[in-house]
Amino acid sequence: MVTSNFEEPWLSVSPPDLENLFKLDPYLKLHGNEIKRRYYHYKKLVDSLSANEGGLKGFIESYKTFGIHVQPDNSIRCLEWAPGAEGLFLKGDFNSWSNISHPFNKLEFGKWELIIPPNPDGTPAIKHGDKLKIGVLTMRGIIEDRISPWATYVVQPETSIIYDQVFYNPSERYTFKSKKPLAPTNIKIYESHVGISSPDYQVATYDYFREKVLPRIKKQGYNAIQLMAIMEHAYYASFGYQVTSFFAPSSRYGTPDQLKRLIDEAHSQGIYVLLDIIHSHACKNVDDGLNRFDGTNSHYFHDLPRGEHTLWDSRLFNYSNWETLRFLLSNCHYWLEEFQFDGFRFDGVTSMLYHSHGIGHGFSGDYNEYFGLNTDTESFNYLQLANHVIHHFHPNAVTIAEDVSGMPALCRPVSEGGGGFDYRLGMAIPDKWIELLKECSDEEWNIGNLVHTLSNRRWKEKTIAYAESHDQALVGDKSIAFWLMDKEMYDNMSTITPLTDIISRGIALHKIIRLLTHGLGGEGWLNFIGNEFGHPEWLDFPRAGNNSSYHYARRQFNLVDDELLRYKFLNNFDRAMNTLEEKYRWLSADDSGYVSWKHEDDKVIVFERAQCVFVFNFHPTKSFPDYKIGVDEPGKYKIVLDSDAEEFGGFKRLDHSVEFFTSPEGFAGRANSMMIYIPNRTGIIFARHYGY
Repeated sequence: MVTSNFEEPWLSVSPPDLENLFKLDPYLKLHGNEIKRRYYHYKKLVDSLSANEGGLKGFIESYKTFGIHVQPDNSIRCLEWAPGAEGLFLKGDFNSWSNISHPFNKLEFGKWELIIPPNPDGTPAIKHGDKLKIGVLTMRGIIEDRISPWATYVVQPETSIIYDQVFYNPSERYTFKSKKPLAPTNIKIYESHVGISSPDYQVATYDYFREKVLPRIKKQGYNAIQLMAIMEHAYYASFGYQVTSFFAPSSRYGTPDQLKRLIDEAHSQGIYVLLDIIHSHACKNVDDGLNRFDGTNSHYFHDLPRGEHTLWDSRLFNYSNWETLRFLLSNCHYWLEEFQFDGFRFDGVTSMLYHSHGIGHGFSGDYNEYFGLNTDTESFNYLQLANHVIHHFHPNAVTIAEDVSGMPALCRPVSEGGGGFDYRLGMAIPDKWIELLKECSDEEWNIGNLVHTLSNRRWKEKTIAYAESHDQALVGDKSIAFWLMDKEMYDNMSTITPLTDIISRGIALHKIIRLLTHGLGGEGWLNFIGNEFGHPEWLDFPRAGNNSSYHYARRQFNLVDDELLRYKFLNNFDRAMNTLEEKYRWLSADDSGYVSWKHEDDKVIVFERAQCVFVFNFHPTKSFPDYKIGVDEPGKYKIVLDSDAEEFGGFKRLDHSVEFFTSPEGFAGRANSMMIYIPNRTGIIFARHYGY
């Protein structure tokens, strides 16, 4: 028998803070070797990138050299990577669309270069606003029109559905005036889509959002916005999730400088700006997308089935490819540096993490599901690398993972062997609310299971809580307001009409569903544009199936501005909830919320967080006078938020002048107790009065 002393190389390379990870989650020790293996491959990538092409910083600044750029002498340099092409040609308005007058020269490693000298008068040979295409001579001997993968501005002409690259070189570029705000420790995100932000039947603009919507967001108490559908997408109805040009802000809302002005204005108001970034897949478009740029099926993507996402009908990146890493890491740096975005919400992380892309996978929580052969190490290493680049070169940046699988350590530092994200989205929470609203009557709600869903998150891995996002607003689903009130929202939301049972229930539950999620669900909060006031309709973009209608592709802020409509009550409550959190900061509190009471028959939940006592009564009919609750800190307490208050469309059954004194008699595992009145379908927050 032959024996060997060979040891796998990754066993000798450990993340520097691995022991800290094991302290936080001892179950991970069983998978320590796999964590080391992943980290070993990540470290090899970092070392290789750092040792070549001017180091890591030079690598992520590749967007400054690739694509089409004006040089200091006004010559124009074009650089592309197209290893499968037989030739490249630049054509456009500047050369009367000649197919062959401006050929690229072939360089090493599949790169192609073209230098166009300036005009005799010293001006660039290509004018600002000129339309361009790259002609790619494929292996089939045919020249096919393409758009540069590095294009920074693309526009759809009126006479075609195919986008054109537009040379963007204005004589004056927008200069940022405001400093970036610090990353909020109690982040409250207003998830936004510029195009739908107007009540009008049209695509809203960057300027409109800046002038009309930003003031609303600020007034509502949000300290961050997440801009969706910014990376250019040829199909509006894709909601921005089928990206065609990764470096181009969508031209349907305005110019790149107008987007910069929007972000600058947000910063001037202290609002942190996140970009919804899509690095999990790309649109399959060939004529105006990234797909088959050099005429081959691979290029930036995997070939054969591994390069296809069957459910999304899109292409999947090859994260082991050097030039794919250049493209995507540069893309991260580009948006943070050139547009001054503050951070990212990474879309489709679950799809990236697993070879199955999470399709048909329920994820039971068994750790073998996360550390087995189904996990895509190359994708995980890319996410580690992206987070390293983002946080190293932009220390104030925040990254959020859209992950439904609950992969352990995804939101722990890369130095511990984790994924490096700051937050993950609490995607199980909205699913639970929809399940309850869709399948159960109020009396059947399982309070214990609800509390478990809201509080079940990985220790020291921060979560963004939300009751609903854009996913629940899309046509085919319903927002919480629609699940609660449906068609009655069209006839009975006026204050001059009688309050019906359905509207009464809907307004009451809408408030306490959001407050419970806000208070117990995570370390951050997210709301989708319009949901703060219970937007009455779903979201559906103009498409062939609805006769290209904009009726559902807009947010009707006119409804909340109408004093005769009850939407104002929900809006008022949302603002009060955010304002109170800013005072007590439960989202950034050290404790995640101590639940002392969850009573199935009474439908009552009590928990403490950030020196506040949260009390909820979800019972449809029962109110409870002299209800005993446990309180840890002794003293005098007062009501600081009451969902039943008149300004929130409630029945004002609570007297806010009443002071509540604790008794030293312990209750529900707490050292003290007090007696309170809890009306049905009401949420209350008590705060200790320190003048006592």
